[in-house]
Amino acid sequence: MRILVLGRTGYLGTHVAARLAALPGALVLGGGRSSGADVPVDLASDSVGRLSERLAAAAPDAVVNCAGATGGDPVGLAEVNARGPAVLCAALVRARPTARLVHLGSAAEYGPHTDRVPASESAATRPTTVYGATKLAGTVTVSASGLDALVLRVGNPVGAGAPASGLPGRVCALLRKADTGPDAVLRLGDLSAYRDFVDVRDVARAVARAVTAPGTLPPVLNVGGGEAVLVRDLVHRLADAAGFRGRIEEQGTGSARSEQVSWQCSDISAAAEVLGWRPTYALARSLDALWSAGPRLEGDRPA
Repeated sequence: MRILVLGRTGYLGTHVAARLAALPGALVLGGGRSSGADVPVDLASDSVGRLSERLAAAAPDAVVNCAGATGGDPVGLAEVNARGPAVLCAALVRARPTARLVHLGSAAEYGPHTDRVPASESAATRPTTVYGATKLAGTVTVSASGLDALVLRVGNPVGAGAPASGLPGRVCALLRKADTGPDAVLRLGDLSAYRDFVDVRDVARAVARAVTAPGTLPPVLNVGGGEAVLVRDLVHRLADAAGFRGRIEEQGTGSARSEQVSWQCSDISAAAEVLGWRPTYALARSLDALWSAGPRLEGDRPA
């Protein structure tokens, strides 16, 4: 089975490709901007024709789109998160219409949970950020493509290699620079929001299940930890894993999304029913893996 992983060098892509490579008979190809990519593509700028040619030459049986931007200006977010899936779907229709497409979406597509009930796949999508809106645009395009396609709507991934663009990776980076004595102070914004954290290895396992599952799949499945975790607790657990003996101060506000979405949790029962998937890594193990792995080396932006 030939599997093309787009965004192979990114945080999620690295773990996904490693998991897929362990499948019996799998040949994993990496697609992206880096000079060493097996299939050089740029979803932010390639034309449908150019991408169709690349896909036809690679002849994948399945395509996993891990490419995405989590930060930056609205134009950059739209190019990768909205335009990218649209071009990819159009190119697959031309070049590999029978290939299965597994696209990684985001729980940020849901928006506020005013009733604090875990969001199922049928919940209203009301993203409050440009990131969430562009990810939702990608999901809509993939779901309407007519391809054998599935969107995995991923919660907040955590684990080895987490980038500093997300809270766990950012806190980890700050802890590595912090003093180790009892007088040390780690200053962060408001940590009162709740988030659904999922180990990046569990995300990769869900992707492998989605790639190999027989039959027709639903358009969207949630992949999360299935639990709303107080962000403050995550930060203190990570500090404990790092051996930080100082104090943590919350100053000012947190991120814009934290202010607008104070509670987030995904209902993951459908993934259990359809894919036989459930998270297997406890948050403590995910944080231990994050701290033990060391800082992520930033390279070419995955695409």
